[in-house]
Amino acid sequence: MPLGLYLLGLAVFAQGTSEFMLSGLVPDIARDMGVSVPAAGSLTSAFAVGMAVGAPLMAVLVRRWSRRAALLGFLGAFLVVHVVGAVTDSFAVLLATRVVGALANAGFLAVAVMTAVGMVGADAKGRATSVLLGGVTVACVAGVPGGALLGQLWGWRSAFWAVVVLSVPALFAIVRSVPGGAPSAAQVSVRSELRVLRAPRLQVALLLGALVNGATFCTFTYLAPLVTGVTGLGERWVPLVLALFGLGSFAGVAVAGRIADTRPGPVLVGGGAALLLGWAVLGLTAGNPVAAVVLAFVQGALSFGVGSTLISRVLYAAAGAPTLAGGFATAAFNVGGALGPWFGGVVIGAGLGYRSPVWVSTALVGLALAVGVTGLRRRAVGPARAPWTV
Repeated sequence: MPLGLYLLGLAVFAQGTSEFMLSGLVPDIARDMGVSVPAAGSLTSAFAVGMAVGAPLMAVLVRRWSRRAALLGFLGAFLVVHVVGAVTDSFAVLLATRVVGALANAGFLAVAVMTAVGMVGADAKGRATSVLLGGVTVACVAGVPGGALLGQLWGWRSAFWAVVVLSVPALFAIVRSVPGGAPSAAQVSVRSELRVLRAPRLQVALLLGALVNGATFCTFTYLAPLVTGVTGLGERWVPLVLALFGLGSFAGVAVAGRIADTRPGPVLVGGGAALLLGWAVLGLTAGNPVAAVVLAFVQGALSFGVGSTLISRVLYAAAGAPTLAGGFATAAFNVGGALGPWFGGVVIGAGLGYRSPVWVSTALVGLALAVGVTGLRRRAVGPARAPWTV
């Protein structure tokens, strides 16, 4: 894999830290800002909404820019809004910075995905995707629990400042690693790309990605109160459990990246079934510290292994949409990232407790498997291929 691909992963790490770090900061933000825990959890949904809306929109707006200019512009804007978020005393302003930061992150990731797959051969998109998403999983391993630890030591604002510090070297890395030429995708019309993206098997793959990611972030967003309020562990355990989830995600992406290009079926079918079982078991055993800690690792691995494979399937299916494929893949996954925490907040707000988001995750993965099985049955009776066979 080219060095530039790993340097793009550094920038994704900085942004992934921001996207996920609120999982360990939600209770502190709620207390400091005088809002409820579900309201503070909506900051994650706001970020995901901005990502979902911004990914295809930003990809279209900058399609004639050089990839280096687009990446630098998005990362620079991301850095600025985190400075604002770190100093504001207004929850409304903080919410607005999450949306704007998400738009910048969405544009960056949409361009970075297509830049990454352009750095490798046509049959290595799964590996390139796994390297890029490695930045996200490292954020889960180090950035998210690190943010939780910073929040416990110096307050949640220190985690925002840490993201600013992380973004600076990423800017220099992009200048050195990404070529400045205009993207070749500028020669392909938006209408032609949208026609490619209307393919049924591609839309099913995007739907599966949204459902799996929704399940992941429904529970992950409220993992801190689950650990302290249901499992019965102290606040000092929160960074450790978050780190275990991140280590699992890193392992899942690493393993899936090695086989996603050649054997996606076992990852998606077998991994999806195991993911459903894991969420159900966590829902039943969340009060047991050993089970909760072990399942944090297992579910992280399964969630990101299946999720990263779905992204690579989208990229294979949308080879004729070189500008918008990354944006739509990013958007679909963040639709799930928005709806998952929102559903989790709804069930918590209804008085069902901090265990209830786990059952929502179970239902979402169950729905994804039902959609997948329907795709397999259609494949058996007709010529259309299921999304994981692209």
